[in-house]
Amino acid sequence: MESNKDEALKCLAIAQKHRDAGNFSAARKFARKSISLFATPEAEKLLESIEAAAAGAGSSSGDAANANGSYTQASSSATQTHPSAAGSKQRNTDTAGATGKEKREYTVEQLKVVKRVKACKITEYYEILELKRDCGETEIKKAYRKLALALHPDKNGAPGADEAFKMVSKAFQVLSDPQKRAVFDQHGSDPESRFSGMSSGRSPGFSSTPFTSSEGEVSPEELFNMFFGGGTNGGFRGAGPFGGPVFTATFGPGGFSRTRVHVNGRAPPNAQGGQGQPRSLFLQLLPLLLLFAFSILSALPSLFSLSTPDPRFAFSHSSKFNVERQTNNWGIRYHVNGPEFFNHPKIAADLAGGPVRRGSALARFESHVEHAYTQDRYVECQRGMNERERRKEAEIGIFGIGTDWEKVKRIEKEKIESCEELRKLGVLG
Repeated sequence: MESNKDEALKCLAIAQKHRDAGNFSAARKFARKSISLFATPEAEKLLESIEAAAAGAGSSSGDAANANGSYTQASSSATQTHPSAAGSKQRNTDTAGATGKEKREYTVEQLKVVKRVKACKITEYYEILELKRDCGETEIKKAYRKLALALHPDKNGAPGADEAFKMVSKAFQVLSDPQKRAVFDQHGSDPESRFSGMSSGRSPGFSSTPFTSSEGEVSPEELFNMFFGGGTNGGFRGAGPFGGPVFTATFGPGGFSRTRVHVNGRAPPNAQGGQGQPRSLFLQLLPLLLLFAFSILSALPSLFSLSTPDPRFAFSHSSKFNVERQTNNWGIRYHVNGPEFFNHPKIAADLAGGPVRRGSALARFESHVEHAYTQDRYVECQRGMNERERRKEAEIGIFGIGTDWEKVKRIEKEKIESCEELRKLGVLG
């Protein structure tokens, strides 16, 4: 089933590792599991190679010597074909006499994939992965998974497979990072070449040494291991074979992130000063913490006080607000609920004390009433002015042709009641 394809590819990669390590029984187990989950030509070919390797390992030493002699004779020829269930395999035409390297096998299909990838420019990332520009993250992962398995140097010995593998890895690193992808979509060039912090002072493109990386980069081989050998959480831990940097890498929506743990048994400078990061974070949050504490302290008196809220009021008479009053300052008429207003402990004491005193509870209450009244009138004034301006513009039209200018003047002179009331109160000039 298509849903099992990802798990089948993982089993295929594990089988490849066990085969390379000489553990043919485990390799055979995972290869068969991959075929049972989702049959692919690569899994079937790998199973055949495992069976052949296992049979060769169990033969006598004399047979092994004869096999080595026949292999040496075969390597001196330019090409040699071997029958198999999937079709004939070819051998790389490079001779081993000068370099001492053994020849690497490849199929016609693998050679076609290499040629297609190398026919693309190194910055044609969408074309390299055979993707559309509006593709999503899942499509990018699937495309990389397919091409990485087909072009990995351990599986594909076709001429130029190493370069094609690096091109696929580079395309995936750019398109799987939202920031780099946005820069690439805008400029159409390698995003790392536009920022000195990414290019590390080198010319744009790939590293001249195969499968190597600097401090902030991930090599194609590391990228492949992260993707296929990272376990259930999609992470990967690796270390240099000669005590090099130990790092952790995690794959997520933003692409791959890598963190250095130590170098040659010593913690890096930023790791040695690890206590500085919490302190820096605390200093950044300190203003917010102080503001929050100040707000809490300011609210404490109101939280613990048993103050009675002010009476409710309205500017129109109703059965609930049945007592009419007038503010002492501006003479604003308002209505309150009689029992609630006259039984208020502080306001009742102010009423019994005679005239309204400045700073008293009743004076503060009436000031609140006047503020609410002017706010309502101001909103009505603004609404009326907007409506008058709309009528004026509708009368004038676009070019003023055929406009009744006398009517326009009458509209301009129209008075708005709420605005006039605010002018009388001295709120508007």
